Amino acid sequence: MKRFCRLLLSLYLLHGAAVHALATSSAEPAPSPSATPLPQEAVGEPANPRVMTIIEASIIGVVEGLTEYLPVSSTGHIILTQRIMGIGITEEDKEAADAFAICVQLGAIIAVLGIFFGHVKNMILGLCGRNPDGLKLAINIVVGFLPAMVLGLLLNDLIKAYLFGLWPIVAAWFVWGLAILIVDKKWRTKEASGEGLPLSRLRWQQALLIGFMQCLAMWPGTSRSLVTILGGQLVGMKLKDAVTYSFLLGTATLGASTVYDFLKSGDVMMALYGVTPLIAGFACAFVAAAASVAWMLSYLNRHGLAIFGYYRIILAVVIGIAVAAGHIQAT
Repeated sequence: MKRFCRLLLSLYLLHGAAVHALATSSAEPAPSPSATPLPQEAVGEPANPRVMTIIEASIIGVVEGLTEYLPVSSTGHIILTQRIMGIGITEEDKEAADAFAICVQLGAIIAVLGIFFGHVKNMILGLCGRNPDGLKLAINIVVGFLPAMVLGLLLNDLIKAYLFGLWPIVAAWFVWGLAILIVDKKWRTKEASGEGLPLSRLRWQQALLIGFMQCLAMWPGTSRSLVTILGGQLVGMKLKDAVTYSFLLGTATLGASTVYDFLKSGDVMMALYGVTPLIAGFACAFVAAAASVAWMLSYLNRHGLAIFGYYRIILAVVIGIAVAAGHIQAT
């Protein structure tokens, strides 16, 4: 949690420096009357659209990798990071910034596939008829993915239009932070007794319920990993197995959203940012996600999720005050 707070403070200081640099460098002399007129299609377009630097892309990649599989909401953190750095605020770069926030997930997805390669291999063997448990897990991943696929296609534009602002995110951080604290004690008591359903005994009906829980994370700030871990606990899974299923399910869900957004807005993103920032974001997300997931799996063997509840509540209060005071733009 201290690392997250230090990161947010660093980003805020970077934002102040960036604003000062832009303010001192954007004052250009007005064109002379004899200057060549702009083409008709360029009328009304900004002369200098907001271009993402490699450093900014790397920061977003690190934030994505650190938070994607922690129950703190990666989307909420990326939107906050973009607002602090002044990215995605204008209409000219909002679509590109939103697409970048989704597409950079690919680095984190690849990291998790590597960490859980044993399960991935078993699923591949299962689909080839050589591993019954792997086939069952693959079916449960597909079943858990279906609700998000259907509702995501139906509600994607509405969600981006109305929920990609900091006030809805702050509310989600706070509410789900309280939810973690309320149920954490009960989870830890159950874990201590050795009770819980292992991953190999998860039924497709239970996977479907977890899939519907995952749809709650379409509200940025909720956290996909949080609600799917909650869903796993709700159907009686052990915490460790619920986390494993949550991460594997995330590779399917996040992979689909990455492909969808790239096909829909990838041309806009590439035209504005280019390929280099995207590669930098991928690489940083991969490294950060590998470290984050390894740490979380180790941490949960000894502790519960309460630390994430406290973090979410503190973050919601701090960012809510900053937005109300006008230090960070809400939309």
